[in-house]
Amino acid sequence: MGINTQSDITATLQIGPTSEGMVRLFVQTDTTEIPFDFDPDEAEDIAAEISAAARAARATEKPSPKGKKKKR
Repeated sequence: MGINTQSDITATLQIGPTSEGMVRLFVQTDTTEIPFDFDPDEAEDIAAEISAAARAARATEKPSPKGKKKKR
């Protein structure tokens, strides 16, 4: 499975600080829990990568047709 592969797996993502001074990304599915801990500098690097990916995704979005009515 790659970054561009669709999946039917659903998961929740929680992000927050730990009592150890780390930033945790916590991924949970019906069968698995995965904690990812990062130091604050790494977390800021990841946040920058997520922002860059969001900008790139927006640039590739297909524009919705304007003024067209939906068929019923």
